[in-house]
Amino acid sequence: MTLARLTVLFGLTAAAAAFRAQADEVNVWPVVVQQRDPSGQVVSWTGAGPLLFSTPSPAPEAGTNRGFRPFYVNMKTDESEKTDILYPLFYYRKYPDAYKWSVFQLINGEGIDEGASRAGLPTDHHFDIWPFYFSHETGSPEDSYRALFPVYGTMKYRLGFDRLSWILFPLYVDAYKKHTDVTYTPFPFVRTFRGDENGFALWPLFGSTTGPGQSRHFYLLWPFTWNNAVDAGPDAPEGTAPTTQVGVLPLFTREKSPGFVNENFLWPFFGFTERTTPYRYSERRYLWPFLVQGRGDDRVLDRWGPFYTYSNIKGTDSRWIMWPLWHRQTWVDDDIGQAKTQFFYFLYWSLDQRSVSRPSLAPAYKRHFWPVLSIWDNGAGSRQVQFPSPLEVFFVSNPDIRQVWSPLFSIYRYDHRPTGEARGSVLWGALTWKRQDGQGLVEFHLGPLLGMRREGPAAPWKILGFDFGAKRGENGSAIR
Repeated sequence: MTLARLTVLFGLTAAAAAFRAQADEVNVWPVVVQQRDPSGQVVSWTGAGPLLFSTPSPAPEAGTNRGFRPFYVNMKTDESEKTDILYPLFYYRKYPDAYKWSVFQLINGEGIDEGASRAGLPTDHHFDIWPFYFSHETGSPEDSYRALFPVYGTMKYRLGFDRLSWILFPLYVDAYKKHTDVTYTPFPFVRTFRGDENGFALWPLFGSTTGPGQSRHFYLLWPFTWNNAVDAGPDAPEGTAPTTQVGVLPLFTREKSPGFVNENFLWPFFGFTERTTPYRYSERRYLWPFLVQGRGDDRVLDRWGPFYTYSNIKGTDSRWIMWPLWHRQTWVDDDIGQAKTQFFYFLYWSLDQRSVSRPSLAPAYKRHFWPVLSIWDNGAGSRQVQFPSPLEVFFVSNPDIRQVWSPLFSIYRYDHRPTGEARGSVLWGALTWKRQDGQGLVEFHLGPLLGMRREGPAAPWKILGFDFGAKRGENGSAIR
């Protein structure tokens, strides 16, 4: 290589370095792509494509997200810290006075952290290895336990039971709930009831219990024949008659209580429901679930399945056409009117939100065209576009999936901020462009090969640090 060529090469390298020093973005793709603030401080960066990254936490939280996707991601704010390792294989959550972690929802731990314990808060620690080991330590014998399944153990206030014990499961199981103790010897066949409910069952041949109150339950050859009476709920007026339930499947079933009757013939195909309290409702079923019609005080149901279904229950309006191809649902949460539209559940999914009291405000929306494209707009100037987008529609309410996995598929991404700044990226920063409408700023990068920047409509373009513009002289215009 000649000296002249070396001089040109070093000159261009120096010019590129000078340009990067002045630009809002330093692009040395695929090694690193940095975003800087006006003072030159690095605000965020990515490296090795989407794998390495460090970015500020989304508003209103203040903090930093960083990691090596998808193996390690740490999201830290002033109030909490999240760590994901191959999420959802492992995650750890740290809160001001508590912690929680899990290995694929099979090995789990949570409780009060040591700092909170030293500050005088009660001890509370859960540790589980599903389905073999369960423990809870509070310092009090009333709700502390250790249990080894299926050998021996007792769990308290778990799985919907006040107490659940076993010895060499399924040989012996004892379950206590709502002042009733049920003993299985073995589970689930031989059952003995003691407490508010008393009786005996040899499942599934027969079972008979009485209590609490006027309640009674009886069945033969479960689930084909039953005859029950269930006490009215605690909110019912004193002296309300119990609900009766009888059935001989598949011929006939009936449930009846004051102001309510529900009957089925050739269950579940034909039947009707009549209700007068606490609200009025009448329903007819023919070849259920295909033909159903219902009318009431605050609900309407018309179903000609699978071709068309319409329902409105307490203001939630729902329509299905050619189930499961098309579905639209509208409802109101406080002042926010919401409309969700789906085509085959996830092939197309959208959610629109609009202010009811101020309809002139711009709506917010999400759109997913699986697996091609996702679009977000908060109605206040923030917009995002991602291509492709194979995961977002399945995890619309899971920010961890969006932080850990979604960027790995983001070949194209577009972000528009409320400040008027817009930025696009292709191949995880290989090709980027930026526009700031209020400042007239335009910036373009093709990896480390080309950088262009203009700081206003009348300003010259800076290309690799050199100014390019038109200048009028005596003989006309010229490029400088």
